[in-house]
Amino acid sequence: MTKEYHYHLELRWRNLSKTTYQITSPKTQEYNCFAWAAGENDRHWEHDPPDYYYWPENVPNEATLDAYIQAYQTIGYQPCDSEKLESNYEKIAIYVDNDKIPTHAARQLPNGKWTSKLGWLEDIEHELEGLEGDKYGTVTQILKRFKP
Repeated sequence: MTKEYHYHLELRWRNLSKTTYQITSPKTQEYNCFAWAAGENDRHWEHDPPDYYYWPENVPNEATLDAYIQAYQTIGYQPCDSEKLESNYEKIAIYVDNDKIPTHAARQLPNGKWTSKLGWLEDIEHELEGLEGDKYGTVTQILKRFKP
């Protein structure tokens, strides 16, 4: 990708320019950030979903941090206090806006960086703070599970 293209990402996520990141996939509409954080690239995870989106059974259909934590608990994640890399764990970071509504999720990579799906755009490898700001809010919850 060109520097010019990166500039367009940095206009949407202003903190990206202050951190290290790289684009790791082409644009796609096949999945969203919540699915990508769960390790899926073939569907959307969305509370109160239309028929073509996925939401785990027995999890409240609501836009709350608690509901998103419960959704990830269905695949083995539990809340934790640190985003630091732990060799035996996989981690997810949930971003929320000022109203505490989940806006984004990222998954930690084995190198300690994070991977995110940016809406209908590309996936990127990034630092957590690179996506904090007006668009996604702040990282409010880290979840972890033993590596399968």
